[in-house]
Amino acid sequence: MGLLSVRSRCGTMSAMTSPPQPAAPFSVSPAYWSLPADQLLQEVESAAAGLSSAEAQRRLQQVGPNRLDVRQKATPLRLFASQFKSPIIMILLLATVVSAVVQDWLDAVIILLIVLGSAALSFAQEYSASNAAEKLRAQVQIKATALRDGQPSSVPAEEIVPGDVLLLSAGNLIPADSVLLTAKDFFVNQAVLTGETFPVEKQPGVAAAAASLTERNNCLFLGANVRSGSATALAVQTGRATAFGQIANRLTLRPPETEFERGIRRLGYLLSEIMLILVLGIFAVNVALQKPVLDSLLFSIALAVGLTPQLLPAIINTNLAKGSQAMARSGVIVRRLASIENFGSMDVLCTDKTGTLTEGVVRLDGALDAQGQPSELVARGAFLNAHWQTGLTNPLDEAIVAGQALDLAGVEKVDEIPYDFVRKRLSVVLRHAGLALPGAAPSDQPVLIAKGAFEGVLAACTALLDGAQATPLDEARRAQLQQRYADWSGQGYRVLGVAARPVEAKPVYQRDDEQALLFLGFLLFFDPPKPGVRETIADLAQLGVRLKIITGDNRLVAQHTAAAVGMPVDAVLTGRDLDEMHEEALWHAVDHTDLFAEVDPNQKERIVLALQKMGHVVGYMGDGINDAPALHDADIGISVDSAVDVAKEAADLVLLQRDLSVLRQGILAGRKTFANTQKYVFMATGANFGNMFSMAGASLLLPFLPMLPKQILLINLLTDLPEMTIASDNVDEEMVTRPRRWDVGFIRRFMLVFGVLSSVFDFITFGLLIALLHANQTLFHTGWFVESVVSASLVVISLRTRLPFFRGRPGRALLLATALVILAALALPYTPLAAPLGFAPLPLYFLPLIALVVAAYFASAEGAKRWFYRREARRAAAAAGTPAPSLKAL
Repeated sequence: MGLLSVRSRCGTMSAMTSPPQPAAPFSVSPAYWSLPADQLLQEVESAAAGLSSAEAQRRLQQVGPNRLDVRQKATPLRLFASQFKSPIIMILLLATVVSAVVQDWLDAVIILLIVLGSAALSFAQEYSASNAAEKLRAQVQIKATALRDGQPSSVPAEEIVPGDVLLLSAGNLIPADSVLLTAKDFFVNQAVLTGETFPVEKQPGVAAAAASLTERNNCLFLGANVRSGSATALAVQTGRATAFGQIANRLTLRPPETEFERGIRRLGYLLSEIMLILVLGIFAVNVALQKPVLDSLLFSIALAVGLTPQLLPAIINTNLAKGSQAMARSGVIVRRLASIENFGSMDVLCTDKTGTLTEGVVRLDGALDAQGQPSELVARGAFLNAHWQTGLTNPLDEAIVAGQALDLAGVEKVDEIPYDFVRKRLSVVLRHAGLALPGAAPSDQPVLIAKGAFEGVLAACTALLDGAQATPLDEARRAQLQQRYADWSGQGYRVLGVAARPVEAKPVYQRDDEQALLFLGFLLFFDPPKPGVRETIADLAQLGVRLKIITGDNRLVAQHTAAAVGMPVDAVLTGRDLDEMHEEALWHAVDHTDLFAEVDPNQKERIVLALQKMGHVVGYMGDGINDAPALHDADIGISVDSAVDVAKEAADLVLLQRDLSVLRQGILAGRKTFANTQKYVFMATGANFGNMFSMAGASLLLPFLPMLPKQILLINLLTDLPEMTIASDNVDEEMVTRPRRWDVGFIRRFMLVFGVLSSVFDFITFGLLIALLHANQTLFHTGWFVESVVSASLVVISLRTRLPFFRGRPGRALLLATALVILAALALPYTPLAAPLGFAPLPLYFLPLIALVVAAYFASAEGAKRWFYRREARRAAAAAGTPAPSLKAL
């Protein structure tokens, strides 16, 4: 699990003392939440000014990084050792030891060298990919704000230590188990640990020593996030010593399986079934035919190795690393590599409209009274609310403050009632606010000023300001206000309401004080559509990605924006509609609905889950606190570098700029990565299955083993070499024009068709070797080895593309590797290595025959490929109920 960030707008604390310098390791009381703040500061040997940088480094060395996982750096030795975790490789090594025990030293050494060579190639690919991926992830490292040397300092969250004083505000993730020192209207979502549905308020103080997690109102827990307010807190426990870490120690927490990982798992099941049947059957038959038991065992295991795409993990990692580097050049940083393949498979993208479809530069176009006329009173009330609120910074408040310059001399803030997604409003209580309200008492009487969503504010009002008089809000006047709201919303304005009332003086104000308010007027904001977004949406549609808008804005504004950017909207669902829908009804509704308005965070999550239930691969793009649940549940969570920490932590991909055109480039990179991974699977399973099927059949017909175990392994190693360059191969345009997903049934059919085709030409080679060459065991092994390596290497050029091979241009690295492997296979029987490997020089007249067989195989593969993909296209069209594509399209 990644860690966690805190950013702050709190500023430097005053009256700070110098940080202490402990001489010995500190210890903390088990019930630290029951201690007064001063005593706890002494226990952890810290102060309100935090730690010095030197002391923080010393403690980091002492307690270790602030992480839940004991993540060890992928050292070369550890990564190399991991190449031998495969059960098949372990069995093969055990059989090699058995060969050595019976003093078959030469075979044991050769097999061991081949296995080590294969592991070295895989290691080189994975090590390079691991380093590249780590460098990219470092670009979006999440940080926290802590007091170091008495000043706020941005610190990597993994370097937070006990004794750090943290500065927290809305949107931050809590980086450590902490105790509050100061807090103002501080609400925290800690459902990840306690399961509480709504945010809870936290305040400084002490809790009982026996208090449960939910009863520790003075404590903050790692993994929680700040919903509103600001605070300073003392970090007490980090990493695995935290409450969350102790749970993680007892549980094996597995992240949700991605669509790509599910495909790989199904492929593994398929290969395991085939391998088990083949290996056990061949071993039993060879033993029954009284062939040497050890040779038969090694032969069977070598068949299993040959059938297994051993380099698949290395190929996947290399493809993903190269894909992440390509996406980084397009402005997309990949935080979780496995999400790249999902990105290419994505067929639905859910996004808010602000900053994605619109410019995201909001401006205040008007502060109007209840009659729709410009009002200084409304403007001042809005300014005071926006200036004094301490919750999450948002563009609407920034636009209000930027548009005015008011004298705040003498204005005194008393309290604040933070925003939440149920009330959809925020209130501040001020003295000397300078608002001329009807029936107002002396200027020092507190005034509550509320601002928020129009319907949320209006619901708390019982009167409206009409001139200088307060007029009761009857149904007719409410209808007039709602009509004005609807008219402005239909023109694309974001409309907020402003209300106020004098309140009695008291130290703390609650949500219940937001009642019997006086409606002052409206705030109108405009966020114009982003230039070029219409074309980008059309490009995404051509790539098979359907865009769905999910917004908290009202339906009229959302519809206006959708129309402005060229999105046809046939149906709209609001949050109220969603509340009245059963899950099954929602599953069917989400498919034909592209606009969801007035939704809350839980409803966003429901929409994403419903789309997944209907078989879609769903991407979700968001940057706010309310987007975190949907980001977590989507197949691909997408955020931006400027997002709040909780959103970035939940995201798989982080955009360096909020632009749909950047996403388009990322989708293409993801699809190229997926296509190249599939190429390797197709080529490895098709060619390998054919070779292994041929060997299995030949072993039943010949008086000797058709290929020695070390020769099978050498074939496997040589034919893998060209395929290791597949990550840099070119991809046909047809492979990136629509989303593609793993289809194990398709792979099975591909393997059978091209495996059988390969076997046909293998048996033709057997006939030539026996009938024309009258080959003994050594010549048979040599002739088939040469034909097998050359044909398997060349057919890669055909099978790597669905187009005719001369139209699907292969990458240079693939062509070079293929040529080198073919030359090596042709030359090997004439080198000193031939005898140890069990080969002998072939008569030169036999080489043209091999060339003829290989040419016929290549031509047949081209014809079979065209027939196979045409049949698959008809199968897919029939399943979808659409007309079969034309021959030209195939």
